[in-house]
Amino acid sequence: MTPSEANIQSAYSVAQERYAALGGDTEHALAALKNIAISLHCWQGDDVGGFENTGGELGGGLATTGNYPGKARTADELRSDLDLAYRLIPGQHRLNLHAIYAETGGKQVESTDLQPEHFAGWLDWAKANNHGLDFNPTCFSHPMAADGFTLA
Repeated sequence: MTPSEANIQSAYSVAQERYAALGGDTEHALAALKNIAISLHCWQGDDVGGFENTGGELGGGLATTGNYPGKARTADELRSDLDLAYRLIPGQHRLNLHAIYAETGGKQVESTDLQPEHFAGWLDWAKANNHGLDFNPTCFSHPMAADGFTLA
C-alpha cells in the first residue's frame, strides 16, 4: 500500500517538529541530501532475505528486526519498493546490491558461480533510473563463512 501524500506530509510535520526540538533543521538536511549520493542497502527492503535461498535462515551473527508485512519477495517487488524510496529521497543515489539478490531464474547457483548475467535485471533497472550500483559479495550466512573467516 502506497502512503498518501497527506499521510507523508503529516508524518514529515511530526518529524520536523521533533528534530527542531533537538536543534535540527530538516529542510536544511534535505537540501544538503540533494548533493550527497548515498548507497541504499538492498536488504532494507526485505530484511536481508535475498533471493538466493528463499526461506533460509541468516547466520554469522546477523539479526534482523523484521518480517514486516508486505516485504519484497522478488527482485521486481524490491525494485518497485526502491523506486518509491528513491522518489521520496532528494537527489540521485546508489544501490548497494548484495550477491544474494542475484536473479538466477529459480535455479540454485553457488555464490562462487554467479555471473554478470545474474545481475542484468538490476543493471538494466539502474541504468533506466539513473542509479549507481555498488556490489557487495555477501560474506555471511554461507557454509564457507561458518568458521568466522570469509577470505580463502
